[in-house]
Amino acid sequence: MNKKTVSVIVLLLFLTGVFSCLVIYFSSKPAAIAGAKPLYVFYQHKTIPLVVEQEVIKALSFYPELKETTIDFVFDPNTGKSIMLSQPVMASFFKGQKNRTYVIKINPRFVMMHSSVPIQNVPPDILTGWFGHELGHVMDYSSRNNWNMLVFGIRYISSDTFLMQAERNADTYAVNHGLGTYIIKTKNFILNNADLPQQYKARIRKLYLSPQQIIDLVKKLKKPI
Repeated sequence: MNKKTVSVIVLLLFLTGVFSCLVIYFSSKPAAIAGAKPLYVFYQHKTIPLVVEQEVIKALSFYPELKETTIDFVFDPNTGKSIMLSQPVMASFFKGQKNRTYVIKINPRFVMMHSSVPIQNVPPDILTGWFGHELGHVMDYSSRNNWNMLVFGIRYISSDTFLMQAERNADTYAVNHGLGTYIIKTKNFILNNADLPQQYKARIRKLYLSPQQIIDLVKKLKKPI
């Protein structure tokens, strides 16, 4: 084999390698092309704090529809009355409904009456249920066009009845996607925690589906717990 042939072969191999790298880098599904484990395909277009990544990825795995959706999971102590809070990013409205970006704010500490713990110290299944609920909100938001989303936001902050419906919609999305077991564990963790303020637990009872309602919904969907 002469030098010219060897040079051509080497060049072709080099160009093939470059092309493969470019395909992996610029593809909308780089993890899948690169041979990543199926669970980690859901890392695409996501920002996830390292200390809760396993719980986030597990919750995301129940929502294949959100694989291409940009979601930033961020620690933020300003989550109001909630431990977590899901919102669309206003600036992304200009990108259109399909390209909208969402943020899930996570209070870095789980605060109780007499103590508080880092949120990552909450049992994994409980966190998975919490993230599953928040992703239910994202599913709800992503089904709405920009105008509908703006009206939704106004009604969400001005009407307790609408707020309750929105929270129950998120629970329903989570249960419909197979997260019923985790949602029930999260509800029971909150409602049976003696160190949580009664006012907070009363809010959970008022706005969200009860554990029994979730069990009934799971039975109706024929997805036994």
